[in-house]
Order: sequence, then C-alpha cells, then structure tokens
Amino acid sequence: MTTDSHSIPPPSPPDSPAAAPEESTPVCVMVFNASDPSGAGGLTGDIATVSSVGGHAVAVVTGAYVRDTAQVFDHYAFDDEAVAEQARTVLEDLTVQAIKVGFAGSPENLSAIASIASDYDDVPVIAYMPNLSWWRDDLIDQYLDAFQELLMPLTSVLVGNYSTLSRWLLPDWSSDRKPSARDLAMAASELGVPYLLVTGVPAAEQHVENVLTSAQTVLGTTRFELFDATFTGAGDTLSAALTALVASGNDLAEAASEALTYLDRCLDAGFRPGMGHFVPDRMFWAQPDDDDDDEDPDGGGPAADPLSTDGFVMPPHDTQH
Repeated sequence: MTTDSHSIPPPSPPDSPAAAPEESTPVCVMVFNASDPSGAGGLTGDIATVSSVGGHAVAVVTGAYVRDTAQVFDHYAFDDEAVAEQARTVLEDLTVQAIKVGFAGSPENLSAIASIASDYDDVPVIAYMPNLSWWRDDLIDQYLDAFQELLMPLTSVLVGNYSTLSRWLLPDWSSDRKPSARDLAMAASELGVPYLLVTGVPAAEQHVENVLTSAQTVLGTTRFELFDATFTGAGDTLSAALTALVASGNDLAEAASEALTYLDRCLDAGFRPGMGHFVPDRMFWAQPDDDDDDEDPDGGGPAADPLSTDGFVMPPHDTQH
C-alpha cells in the first residue's frame, strides 16, 4: 500500500487536561452494528477486532440478526431512540476517537446515527456497506436511499466489496469494461464520500486486489491470493480494524495497509465453528505456536504436566437451600 499525502487527521485533544486519557489508555472506538449471535460478524466481530488491534470498543447495538454462520434469516431493528440514547449517554462520559457504522437496520437508525455524527463532526466516520441480498428488495431500497442521503455526506471512508459497491453506486453502468475502483470512488464522491476502500476487485487468477482510492487518485493497492474457503465476517473485520487504526492517529494509507494485512492473517487462521462458513480468527496472535506446544516455557525441554484439576470439579446446577 503506497502512502499518499491524503490522510484523516486525528481528532483534536480534549479541551481540559483532566479529560485527556493517559498514554497507556486504549483509544475509544464507537461501533454501531447489529448483534450477530453466531459470532461471525456484526457487533461481536467489531468488539473482538477493535480489542485485538489495541482499541477499546464502545459498542452500540442497532438490532439483532437471526442468523448462523451460513446465512441471515431475519433481522430485528432497535428503535431509533434506543440507539441514540445508547450512544449519547456514553459520549457524555468518554472521548471517542473514531466511529464505525456497520448495519444500522433501518432508515430511522441511520438518521439517529447521522445526527450523532453531525454533533461530533471532528470524529472520522468509517462506514461499511455489507451485502444485503438476504433482505427484502423494498427494505434494501429504503435503506440504501437513507444511507446515501443521511450518512454518506458525513462518511470519511466507505468500505465495501467490489460487487456490492458496483451494484449500488453504478447501477446503470453500460460500458463493456467493468468499472474500476476509482470509477466507484468518483460515484461515491458525488454523494460526499472522499475515500473508498474497495475489496475483492477481480485480478489475476486466484487473486483479488484491494484498493484505497479517492475520486482524484488511487492511494494504494494490495493483492492477496484467494482462500479456498468461504468466510463470514471479513468485511466487518476489515472496517473495524481500519477504524481502530485511524482512531490511533495513523495516516489513512498506512491504516488501510495494516488493516488489510491484519485481515489476511485473520483469514489465514480462520476456523469453522459450525456447519456453515469459516470465521476470521481475530485473535490469531494469541494462539500458541505448534512448535511451542511440547517445549518448556523456560527452555528446559519438554513441558511439565499441567496442574491437576481433579479436585476442582464443576458443581452441579442444582443449588439446594
């Protein structure tokens, strides 16, 4: 990923020294997303990702998916007042360095989020547009219209898959050639978005490109080999990592490069917890190395037997009075 002069400046420091966090305090990242009971994506994935890259997730629930690791069956949106109250209450208590918007669930919730983002206009907003093909067509249209009108003018970086963004931003594309990432960025720029991170752009065989671009220029491109597996939650992982890295004060190009590398490592260590798709391992770095399993931590040969837990049997769930 090449570095360009374009960047998202870090937010201004708090007005009073008493409100400034200590240097060792993780940056606070506000995430708006739906709860995903499978743990593959949604708010669960956001929290794990932000924590993994060193931030503190300030999680606002916009609704709840009914889903497993293979597909979304339904979604229940929270009331917009409930979403707004969650966010505004915590914002009165702590300073947020960046905001990530995932699936808000309804035009009303998008309006509430846009109102909050407007009130904190010095905080960068990274928005992720997921694949909504599981939803009803009329609800998709209403959601996308509200997203364009209310949130895109406030968005610093829009993140999305190439096919999803192409169908949405350039529905009437008629050229024989496929639209480029910069074509998509020009369409997004007309709606108020200065930067676009496009993933999954078709490239050479068994490879895809991920492009960070503005309407004026391509800031950087990375190419990754396709995994022989289908993943759920990759987009939420990437956008949450990018938001946390921007919140930490990284230049946008550098943050995008690090977020893409982090996603690649998460997918490489991915696992399949159920009968559906694979899930990114956001805590891949915490897993023990295979070579270390049989070694003593002090380097003195084979590891000692673990502490016996025979005397610590979990009591039955039948408390007697």
